[in-house]
Amino acid sequence: MVCSDRAMNFIEGEILYIDKPLGWTSFDAVKRLRSALVRRMHIKKLKVGHAGTLDPLATGVMVLCTGRATKKIDSIQAGVKEYVATIALGATTPSFDLETEIDATYPTEHITRPLVEETLQTFKGRIEQIPPAFSACKINGERAYQKARKGEDVELKPKELVIDEIELLDYSPTQISIRVVCSKGTYIRALARDIGQALRSGGHLTALRRTRVGNVGIDMCLTIEQASELIQSVEIEMPSDNGHNNNKTQQHKAQTTI
Repeated sequence: MVCSDRAMNFIEGEILYIDKPLGWTSFDAVKRLRSALVRRMHIKKLKVGHAGTLDPLATGVMVLCTGRATKKIDSIQAGVKEYVATIALGATTPSFDLETEIDATYPTEHITRPLVEETLQTFKGRIEQIPPAFSACKINGERAYQKARKGEDVELKPKELVIDEIELLDYSPTQISIRVVCSKGTYIRALARDIGQALRSGGHLTALRRTRVGNVGIDMCLTIEQASELIQSVEIEMPSDNGHNNNKTQQHKAQTTI
């Protein structure tokens, strides 16, 4: 059982570390846990937000804030992120990942491990990156992905970002795995595209796991099921009419911390 050794006050604000599952949108995770909280607390609504969107095809660290802790979202999002990404070489897709079908293929026979390692280092430091057309960036009030899915042309301006670390974890001429430590606003899908181009080939993302946000590592995260279990088992403080948090839901005490 996943529990907390203290009462939690989700209205004053709590921060939960979640390992977002594959296939879920970030909003899916927020909705699931917000629904569990309002049912458990017998209230109609509760503010819940997340610090940094993950695509449905990505997994890993997602920080959820409740109540007044949502004011901390901007500062949490500003922290560096760490990812482990798998990139297929020799082919591209319009979305730069597996959301769309392959639209072009390229040679890979010339790609060697030394070439990949040398190429990766050219992305280290302060760089400019053009976001994917299939992204949440806004163009005249409309999300870029909405225009892209309608087949409309999408032109996005380059954004400056920082790659602090980039490391080759695994190599083959048609697929590589990398670890990336980067600033807020980095699109790993776009990085896959750019790495493919720099290798005089093509590239698209086939797997992505966010392993760290700021000081929060994947080992500190709960699964969605564990977080739901925590919500059901933890002692919850509720504000009373005079503003003091002295009403507590009846619940057994737990022994381990989240």
